[in-house]
Amino acid sequence: MLSDEVVLISGVGAGLGAKLATRAAAEGAKVVAAARSGDVLAQVEQDVAAAGGEALGVRCDVRDPDDVSRVVRTATERFGPITGLVNSAYGHPGFTDLLDTPEKKLRRSMDIILFGALNMAREVVPHMRAAGRGSIVNIGTMATRKPLRGEGGYSVAKEAMAAATRFLALELGESAIRVNQAVLGWLDGPGVRFYLEMTAQQRGVDEQQVYDEIAARNPLGRIPTDDACTGGILFLLSRYASEITGATLDVNGGEYMPS
Repeated sequence: MLSDEVVLISGVGAGLGAKLATRAAAEGAKVVAAARSGDVLAQVEQDVAAAGGEALGVRCDVRDPDDVSRVVRTATERFGPITGLVNSAYGHPGFTDLLDTPEKKLRRSMDIILFGALNMAREVVPHMRAAGRGSIVNIGTMATRKPLRGEGGYSVAKEAMAAATRFLALELGESAIRVNQAVLGWLDGPGVRFYLEMTAQQRGVDEQQVYDEIAARNPLGRIPTDDACTGGILFLLSRYASEITGATLDVNGGEYMPS
């Protein structure tokens, strides 16, 4: 599915990003994982190697253009031109109402989510042009589809990324570079498991009850797992999606169904 591709995944965490790196390698890609946590990167390298794939972990703060340039340079020296990019760096300003969220925190989220993605694209696009093809996938959030109180600052940054996705698709299409967005919702991974535990304790109920309440919102009757949701992202990266650009793919178990 991704043979002969070099895929750079930014903002790799212990959940979705790590699973995505492992699955991309299993599909034949050479994977470059970028994150601020050296421990996560080391684990990704080990997991991919154990599965017979190739991965390189490089520490990076996407807000720093010099850091981003170093990651891309290191990646291309090891594997050759980057042909796939996933922007998944996470920066949440806190679960407060939008006007109550300090401006400093809002700007930090925007710096990570929007400007971090643009930093990555600026460095990667020349290599995609040289290769004659490329696919960029930006990771969105369902909170932009279904506003949830406390998610305002995060959603504003993700909405900006969504607009950037469409414009980059328009501007880069002539270079055979596709740009799409995968919108994720609840993800049954480390973050949601922490939320289930915290909510269950606050309400004096068991975690399964909280899980069931969330899962009941989806026609599929479950909270999608990190691992399962990587499939939609891999599809957009792959040549199976060769005629898809400027699109938004909802990967959330049917909780949100666009008209």
